Amino acid sequence: MAKEDVLLLDFWVSPFCSRVKIALAEKGVAYQQRGEDIFGGKSELLLKSNPIYQKVPVLLHDGKPMCESTNIVHYIDETWPSPPLLPASAYDRARARFWADFIDKKLFDAGGNIWKTKGEDQAAAKKELIQILKYLEGGLGDKDYFGGDSFGFVDIIAIPLTTWFFAYEKFGNFNVEEECPKFAAWTKRCLGRESVAKTLPDPQQVLEFVSMMRKMHGIE
Repeated sequence: MAKEDVLLLDFWVSPFCSRVKIALAEKGVAYQQRGEDIFGGKSELLLKSNPIYQKVPVLLHDGKPMCESTNIVHYIDETWPSPPLLPASAYDRARARFWADFIDKKLFDAGGNIWKTKGEDQAAAKKELIQILKYLEGGLGDKDYFGGDSFGFVDIIAIPLTTWFFAYEKFGNFNVEEECPKFAAWTKRCLGRESVAKTLPDPQQVLEFVSMMRKMHGIE
């Protein structure tokens, strides 16, 4: 597969873009990357490729656009089947889709509510995030990864979101490792993978970005 056949419209701090980059790295797929100016003016290609949401990531494969990160990771897994990201059995695949959906609906928004609020609202947001992580610890069980012994689909959906945790901890005044040690251990395990370590932005830079967003929202 020639590199120019696969193009990712990207934004450096987006955990959703990181999902796509990790999935492509796991598959060994070469691709081009085009950063988008999310605040200053989105490209015509982005607006044309994702006219409904006008968001990154967008993956263009042979010029055909795919939108929404979880959907894109599914596409990558089906298009380049080796190594597989989803489990072999129908039951385990259904279970993986359940946890991916749970993460999509809950995790990023709960974290956002921590840095976007103060006082009682922030305390409630922090409590909600910790509960979500405890549910995920239950889903992980005693396994190394959500799919069992090997890094896979749900891990790819979840791990990029953890780069924002440092910011949540700073503004929410708590520690994820103290509250959810099993989840923290899973995070460290995933960060040991080359595909993850080379992709994720530095948490300090994410904190600086979130601090800027707080000012933009008038929260400071």
